[in-house]
Amino acid sequence: MAHAHKRGGRYGKGLAALGVAAALAASVAGTATAADAEATATPAGGQRYVALGDSYTSAPGVPEQSGGDCARSSVNYPALTAKALHQTSFKDVSCSGAKTDDMWRAQGDNPPQLNALGPNTRLVTLGIGGNDIGFGDIIGTCAQLSVTDPAGAPCRTKYTEGGTDQLTGRIADAAPKVAKVLKDVHKRAPHARVVLVGYPAIMPEDGVGCFPAVPIAAGDVPYLRDTEKKLNTMLQGEARKAGVRFADTYKPTLGHDVCKPTADRWIEGAQPENPAAPFHPNAKGEAAMATAVTSAARGR
Repeated sequence: MAHAHKRGGRYGKGLAALGVAAALAASVAGTATAADAEATATPAGGQRYVALGDSYTSAPGVPEQSGGDCARSSVNYPALTAKALHQTSFKDVSCSGAKTDDMWRAQGDNPPQLNALGPNTRLVTLGIGGNDIGFGDIIGTCAQLSVTDPAGAPCRTKYTEGGTDQLTGRIADAAPKVAKVLKDVHKRAPHARVVLVGYPAIMPEDGVGCFPAVPIAAGDVPYLRDTEKKLNTMLQGEARKAGVRFADTYKPTLGHDVCKPTADRWIEGAQPENPAAPFHPNAKGEAAMATAVTSAARGR
């Protein structure tokens, strides 16, 4: 999720503090190829299915990478959803590091994501919002603070200093930005069914986490979990207000969080053992998200 305009720092300096800089570098290695440039060309009327979003959509590090410097996987949830729905007219413009503002502005050599939409578009999936609250820096900050107080809740203390939860405030501030994106999606693709996609279960649903394997203090695990739930609740609310569908990817990924054994883990931890970016879905996680998104797109 985390945002940085420089390609090498796409996931933010916070995640590098986890000691996973090499893994991150591998996940965003390479530059856009001629094939990638060709793929950015969009018919005047737009493809029938267009996928928009950030790194939880693009799936950095998940083989095979086909999105150039956007770190897009060929088996991310949009690709799997397109296959399940037999969508041959399909364009995935999701890009790692995207914020809501990046729907209207270029990310490096990549055109604004909303440019891919048109009157012929019949399905739009959108996964956005995490970078607007600063997910990468939050994780990095919590990881650094956990070293000095692994049994406490230093991150929660930092973000609630003065009696106000800063992260709750950031989520509230992101809501109108998400609403603005949805409004423009409707404007550009008036005939499309729109699915706003939530975020999967990153932290364990109970317990104190798995420090030091995942460097998050015991008391900060529930704090970060609850913060993500607030983010998903906001997204679901904005979907309802905009009259679009919401794909809940949290419930389907419960029990496959960063602390689970390698074989059962769908969201990788600080040092991924399955190909993926830290704190992001691996191939199994993207497949689970695709099932939820496909169901929402079908109206189930």
